[in-house]
Amino acid sequence: MEIRNRAVCPCYFHELAVTGPCARISTVSRRSRKRRGAGENHWLGKAAVVLLVLGVVGFGVGYGLIRNYLHSEAFRKFLSAETSEMAGVKGEFALFRWDGLAVETDSFEATSDGPVTTLRADDLHTEIGLGGLKRGVWEVRGSRLRRLDVAVDARKRISAPPHQAPPAVALPPGRENSTSRRSWFPSEAELQGLEIGELTAEVILDQGLMTASGLSVTAERVGANDAYRAEFRGGKLRLPTGLMPELRVEQAQLRYQDGQVFLTDATVAAWSNARLRGSGEWDMASRRYSVEGDATGIKSEELLNPDWSQRLTGDVASTFSINNHPGFPQAGGRLTLHNGVLTALPMLDALAAYADTRRFRVLALNEAHADWHWSKDALSLKNLVISSEGLVRLEGSITLRGEALDGAFRLGLAPGTLATIPGAETHVFLAGERGLLWTPLRITGTLDRPKEDLTDRLIAAAGLRMFDQLPETGEKVIKFTHSVLGESSSKTVEKGLEIIEKNSDTIREVGGILDGILGGGRKEKPKREDQAQ
Repeated sequence: MEIRNRAVCPCYFHELAVTGPCARISTVSRRSRKRRGAGENHWLGKAAVVLLVLGVVGFGVGYGLIRNYLHSEAFRKFLSAETSEMAGVKGEFALFRWDGLAVETDSFEATSDGPVTTLRADDLHTEIGLGGLKRGVWEVRGSRLRRLDVAVDARKRISAPPHQAPPAVALPPGRENSTSRRSWFPSEAELQGLEIGELTAEVILDQGLMTASGLSVTAERVGANDAYRAEFRGGKLRLPTGLMPELRVEQAQLRYQDGQVFLTDATVAAWSNARLRGSGEWDMASRRYSVEGDATGIKSEELLNPDWSQRLTGDVASTFSINNHPGFPQAGGRLTLHNGVLTALPMLDALAAYADTRRFRVLALNEAHADWHWSKDALSLKNLVISSEGLVRLEGSITLRGEALDGAFRLGLAPGTLATIPGAETHVFLAGERGLLWTPLRITGTLDRPKEDLTDRLIAAAGLRMFDQLPETGEKVIKFTHSVLGESSSKTVEKGLEIIEKNSDTIREVGGILDGILGGGRKEKPKREDQAQ
């Protein structure tokens, strides 16, 4: 009954399952697995710790090796060679002073037979970055120079790379090349950026010497193709052409890539208050360059010689384009004169004398502009227009070679301006556009002593009628012409007198007047046969 009761009772089966032999075996298996799992985890933890320790030790050893190499003489030689190759010179750094991965040195000095003849950098500070080790390069970053002096002869061309690695030499068995021990070190250096406190440069061009001084430079690497961006501020430039005075650099931004230099934007000051802005590019292989921009705030007297600066005043603005595409430098643009005033121009003084008016003595210009071109020491002005509204207009072109002038113009005058000169408005001037009377005009001579052909033609056209019709005015005109044109006007008057003498029997009367005006300087002409008879 007892057994049966237990069989009936469900607790019996539970007790049997707990206390039976199979239960004891199951319990032992679970405990064994727990002990084995704990042992495996224990060894995995130990292995992780060991690996971590080895990694730290390895990193320390590797860093120590790298640090020892960086602080070695071999690395100084290596960095000297890399810098020389980059600059196209052969040079060497002074001894390095290290602080961790930061280094300072007193100088880098170099010379070359190529375009960069000499180079010297003073007080260099830089840092070596390890981020490029995977790419096989040393990162040179945070570089600063107190001063950089460069001399360049741009007339030279690069014939071969200035720095080349020596060929490998086979060593006897048993000897180890010292460089092979460091074969896993990077063999290239990558300049990340550079700051130059003061840059001074002398560049010899085909046209002469160009100098730069006091420039501060900030350069940085951009992209992954050895492209750099640089910004220049302050400093002064002197160009060899003579067209420009000393330039004061306000800012200039450049970009270098694949042997080409691009001037993306530049602003410089010149003269007293002029501003020049421009952009351009330079191909280092072909040495071809081009720059274009505009200039404002130039005073006309700053462009002209002392004599002409007193005759022409105003504010000049101009576009410009400079290049050497023909094989020599040339420049051009469009020039405009604002608020222009023309004073005491000899040709206009002559007109004032003949017209018996002072309106030509001082001309306020409402229009003054020209297309200019400079090349091979010759400056030409084409499509030139000078106009004083309602009085005079000059159109044409002129070329200046050294001091010599050669110009061809059309001169337009308001009708009635030369009405007092017989024949002037019918034989010399002809009616044309803009309601003006026009005549051709040639200007030659030099800047100091310009010559024109209008005076002779006015005298030839007027003949003796100037004296027959208005003898008193005629005398006054010649006297005034002589006073404003100086000694040379007597020759012009003499020529006019010769014309008059051929067409008048009153030569003795006119001659007496001229003798009185010119102070008896006129020579007596031999009498013609009909007069002698």
